[in-house]
Amino acid sequence: MKWQDYYKERTCTADEAVRHIKSGDTVVVAHACGEPVLLTNAMSDRYAELENVKVVHRVGMGEGRYCQPGMEKHFRHVSLFAGPSTRQAINSGRADFIPRFISEIPALFINGTIPIDVALVTVSPPDRHGYCSLGISVDYTLPAARQAKMIIAEVNENMPRTHGDSFLHVREISYFVPSNRELIQLERPTFTEVEEAIGRYVNTLIKDGDTLQLGIGAIPDAILSFLKEKNDLGIHTEVFSDGVMELTELGVITGAKKTLHRGKIVSTFAMGTKKLYEWLDDNPFIEMHSEDYVNNPWVIGQNDNMVSINSALQVDVLGQVAADQINGRQFSGVGGQVDFIRGVRLSKNGRSIIAMPSTAAKGTVSRIVPALSRGTAVTTSRNEVSCIVTEYGIAMLDGKTNLERMNALIAISHPDFRDEIREEAMKLYYSG
Repeated sequence: MKWQDYYKERTCTADEAVRHIKSGDTVVVAHACGEPVLLTNAMSDRYAELENVKVVHRVGMGEGRYCQPGMEKHFRHVSLFAGPSTRQAINSGRADFIPRFISEIPALFINGTIPIDVALVTVSPPDRHGYCSLGISVDYTLPAARQAKMIIAEVNENMPRTHGDSFLHVREISYFVPSNRELIQLERPTFTEVEEAIGRYVNTLIKDGDTLQLGIGAIPDAILSFLKEKNDLGIHTEVFSDGVMELTELGVITGAKKTLHRGKIVSTFAMGTKKLYEWLDDNPFIEMHSEDYVNNPWVIGQNDNMVSINSALQVDVLGQVAADQINGRQFSGVGGQVDFIRGVRLSKNGRSIIAMPSTAAKGTVSRIVPALSRGTAVTTSRNEVSCIVTEYGIAMLDGKTNLERMNALIAISHPDFRDEIREEAMKLYYSG
């Protein structure tokens, strides 16, 4: 049978496709803006017919109806990264959370730790050879789909066909649901004077020819806004957004000095506006790969002059970083912070940066503290943290004693909290 005939024979509606999900199944959902919303909504609509369906994914950008109150008997969400639609369910006990470095998430599926019955994915329409691209969500989605007993795909006309290792052949997919809905978009954040000041400091740490890893949000956008005078920057990152596109169009990001995947932006997923998704379509400058490759510290370290830029919720005066959980509440996930910090240590001239505002809760709480709050998990240990940046400056921690670290971090905390932090820290660590 020709692939075109197979495709036609297996094309159906979302309601028809999700009827192949059974009680007790484990369903893995494509990540972030690549979520197949037609399929997750159709699955949720069937809740009364289903019991004990495990729904596994990282950041959910859809409605997350399967983890809303009243769904406990029908669905159990297992999260790999808390997001806006799932955070409350995790912290109230209606959903579960697995702490895991991003580079090691695909192994959960590949080695059978989490067996997969059904993978729900979004793909581009098949090309003339019968290949569909996972577009903006390759990350764990591709390895998980390849391990699933069944793949159900929303074939979305708006999903870009991205290059790299992003493809599934039609014959690997069990059912196809045609779609022309707009992909989930992430609008450009606005940044304040605080983020602008952080961006200005980080700019001084970035050199021509560096290869960058950064995330999405106000701080990364502020940092990117100060890089317009740099030359031949490269990108090797788990995620990127519109700011990277803009610097590429300005000729700032060329990848010409990269020592791995020269002349290419390498990533695992993208989140941004419709303009970004259109730019990604069939763009040979972009290569999307699964995260067990992109986030592998050994791979990262093959990029000379690699710079990782991440953020934090709280940092203590010893340099311990809490970036995903605080006060016993799960806020996000470990993400790629530790993967890239460890990769940077293997890179020639590599540098890692933690950039964050000095305060939270509208200036009423210091993010730099004598000790991490009770019930707060450490994301990155003090042994691996090199540089902390706030709007008040840069604290270089490499080779510093505990007391020198304390002084450097207090110096970049908000002035309103410095005396209090110092007094408490001295009592805690130097009471003798």
